[in-house]
Amino acid sequence: MVDGADVAGPYSAFQDSIYLDGLLTGETPAYPTDATALEAAAGERLDPGPRGYVLGGAGGGATMRANRAAFERRRIVPRMLRDVGTRDLSCSVLGTESPAPVLLGPVGVQSIVHPEGELATARAASALGLPMVSSTASSHSLEEIAAASGSGPRWFQLYWPRDDDVTISLLARARASGYTVLVVTLDTWFLGWRPNDLDRAYLPFLRQVGIANYLSDPAFLAGLSKPIAEDPTAAIAHWAGMFSDPTKTWGDLAFLRENWVGPIVLKGILHPDDARRARDAGLDGIVVSNHGGRQLDGAVAALDALPAVVEAVGENLTVLFDSGVRTGTDVLKALALGARAVLLGRPYVYGLALGGEAGVRHVLRCLLAEFDLSMALSGHARPDELHPSVLTSD
Repeated sequence: MVDGADVAGPYSAFQDSIYLDGLLTGETPAYPTDATALEAAAGERLDPGPRGYVLGGAGGGATMRANRAAFERRRIVPRMLRDVGTRDLSCSVLGTESPAPVLLGPVGVQSIVHPEGELATARAASALGLPMVSSTASSHSLEEIAAASGSGPRWFQLYWPRDDDVTISLLARARASGYTVLVVTLDTWFLGWRPNDLDRAYLPFLRQVGIANYLSDPAFLAGLSKPIAEDPTAAIAHWAGMFSDPTKTWGDLAFLRENWVGPIVLKGILHPDDARRARDAGLDGIVVSNHGGRQLDGAVAALDALPAVVEAVGENLTVLFDSGVRTGTDVLKALALGARAVLLGRPYVYGLALGGEAGVRHVLRCLLAEFDLSMALSGHARPDELHPSVLTSD
């Protein structure tokens, strides 16, 4: 029961089941329940290349440290004698119903940590009813991930290719496969300077890992002079030449609106002026994010940027958040500062590395249980009760 059952009743019941199993059978959780121990365990399990890629960040790691420091500076101020016997954590985000304000953020090349990669993640997310944002850079095709997701809610994240025909094809495939929201990543026109990967010359894409959506795309294949099996190097070079286009500007967003039916979210917004430009361009949402510290070393912590962005556009755009989220209390803090929901990244990948689908499900259940308990212990029964006065800062 500790790792396998889906959630029934309040998420906090997962804690009760752990203690009860310990009492009745002596069973303890198969994977760590502490976020720091989880990361350490995953690091021990992974080979050096994948370990550096998943755990590492840009430069000396200053942005990664800033993300965590921003959470640690904020302190929750609990309120007493409020009826928190029953909590309702459900929410609706851009037309997607979710039992909690948590989505699985887009993480590419998941097969470097577990053979089933995104397929295992999709099954775990679907089992809990949580939306999964599938990455363009996935190890499995978006159709395969959709099939694994079943009836679970799913969004598609786009690394915007240089080739318009490939972009249109990817978007059409995503819509046909039941992805309802498009998330466009804006902070990865170039790969950040990542010493952990550079020192090992480790880039999975050059080994045909993480480019499944391209290798299965008709528009991409039409640009090859030979079948992939006959000249795989040429296929990789073709991918590298179109992966991103740093010449894109705000005016180009109209192209996406013309070719996608549904909400569009811009991921990587940190400045209020950029948030206003997204609003003025008619976008539906933004993700306040610094890519988890993987792109620009020395960047502002995403949580520090969140309040000003919310103040600028919070009434007009759906503001989501990622970067540095590790615990249920982190979720509470981001929501208190104005995020509608958070996108979880590395922690569920650590669970994937440790136990595939069961590991992902364990991590999600731990996060949801801690969030549920943190809501109750701070005196709140619903996410919409959270606001900045819930927090104080050092």
